[in-house]
Amino acid sequence: MADSFGPVSDAGEDHGVGPDGDEPRGEPRKEPIRVLVVDDHALFRRGLEIVLAQEEDIQVVGEAGDGAEAVDKAADLLPDIVLMDVRMPKRGGIEACTAIKEVAPSAKIIMLTISDEEADLYDAIKAGATGYLLKEISTDEVSTAIRAVADGQSQISPSMAAKLLTEFKSMIQRTDERRLVPAPRLTDRELEVLKLVATGMNNRDIAKELFISENTVKNHVRNILEKLQLHSRMEAVVYAMREKILEIR
Repeated sequence: MADSFGPVSDAGEDHGVGPDGDEPRGEPRKEPIRVLVVDDHALFRRGLEIVLAQEEDIQVVGEAGDGAEAVDKAADLLPDIVLMDVRMPKRGGIEACTAIKEVAPSAKIIMLTISDEEADLYDAIKAGATGYLLKEISTDEVSTAIRAVADGQSQISPSMAAKLLTEFKSMIQRTDERRLVPAPRLTDRELEVLKLVATGMNNRDIAKELFISENTVKNHVRNILEKLQLHSRMEAVVYAMREKILEIR
């Protein structure tokens, strides 16, 4: 695999790496970092395994070709790190991320993908991912990111981190502009829908949960966004929590 994986941004202030950029600060690990590689392209998986095999403190313990297999492998192997693509057959990486956190709670998940879609980034974070890296990063930075995440840090590719910060700044600004305006009243049904949206459910799942049609769910979501003067489902959840319209436990 060619070194075509740009630079990685640490979501925290402390990058947790030494002067040479390789070793994390703190006590050295006694055991290698156990990694599960998940990607639907066998050649990419093999290339990644070859690269990581050169690292003494990283051990690839398994691989999977789709999200469904990844969940099974994670439950069986209990890896420290899951390195996973976003878009795969049978079960996508984001859906698999949620399931993996249930069967292997201690596993930390890094999405390694070509997708620079903001929605994928937000959904991955909501699903429990600790890192989101684009495949344009260098091979050396993959191992550095694995060490950083294993050491308790978050890793996001700079271009995606910039999008995340821009979105949150916009959300904060829009919220501040509305603080003097009384919060709009949502119906009981709209509150039910909003709470389920906050758990990560899609329209189809919400429809099944509430025994209503998918079109009815879409109408409720549209009404919620119109009432709150927002543009996305994520904004609606954040705004509702801040304004105490909705409390998520």
